Amino acid sequence: MERDLGLAGYNPDSRRDPAVAFHIRVQESDREIPFHHHRKGQLILALHGGITCEVAQAMWMVPPTSAVWIPGGMPHSNRATASARLCFLFIEPGAVLMPDRCCTLRISPLVRELILALARRPMEQLEEEATRRLIQVLFDELPGQPEQQFCLPVSEHPRIRSMVASMVQEPGSRRTLAEWATELAMSERSLARLVLRETGLSFRRWRQQLQLIQALRLLIGGQTVQQVAGALGYDSTTAFITMFKKGLGQTPGRYLASMYPE
Repeated sequence: MERDLGLAGYNPDSRRDPAVAFHIRVQESDREIPFHHHRKGQLILALHGGITCEVAQAMWMVPPTSAVWIPGGMPHSNRATASARLCFLFIEPGAVLMPDRCCTLRISPLVRELILALARRPMEQLEEEATRRLIQVLFDELPGQPEQQFCLPVSEHPRIRSMVASMVQEPGSRRTLAEWATELAMSERSLARLVLRETGLSFRRWRQQLQLIQALRLLIGGQTVQQVAGALGYDSTTAFITMFKKGLGQTPGRYLASMYPE
C-alpha cells in the first residue's frame, strides 16, 4: 500500500492485525508530522532519504538501511527529507518481543524485503494464510536486528530544550559552552553539569552528536560535503570530515556509499 505522507484520516489502530505496512513517498519539500501516538508500535524504515523522529527526551536520525522503533503509546513527531521514500510497519502490542524504548535498528536485507513484501499486500489479504506466514517469518527475524547510535538525548529540562531548538534552527552557530551559560544566566560549570546530568554526555560530545544527525540529514538530502561543512559552521571541509569520521568511523563519502550499495 502506498500513501502520501500528508494523507490525513488513516488510523493504524482501527484494526488488530498483528502487522500492517505501507509505503510513504514524500513530495519535493520536507514534510513534518507533529506529535501524535498510536496504540500499535511503529517501525519506520528509510528506503531512500532519511527521517528524523523526536520523542520527549530524545531525537533520532534514521538513514537508509536503518529503522527507528517507537513503542505503542509513545508520543512522537516525524520529519522526512525531501523526496524521501519510507516504509511504515505497525505492530500490534504483544505480537512480537520488541524493545520497550525508542531505538534505531540496523535492518538486514532479509527483514527489509519482508517488510516491503508485506507493504505490497492489499488490506484484504492481511488475513490470508500466506500473509500470516510472511508476518511470522518477519517476527522471527525482527527481534535480532542490532541497535545503532543515531540518538541525541534531549531531556525535558527547559534549558536543554531551548538549546536544542536553537541549535536546530541555527546549525551553523558555534556558540561555546561559556556563551550558552551567559545566555541562560548560569555559570559555565553549572551548565556543563546540567548537560551531563540530563543527557549523559559532555557538552562537546552532545553537540557533536547533534551535528552528526544534522550532517546526515543534509547529506542524505543531496547537499555536498562542502555545503554541509559550511551549513554547520566549520571553517574548513577537512575539519568537518575529521569530526564526521571520529563520530561514525568513516568519511562522509564512504559512509554514504555504504548506505547505497551497488
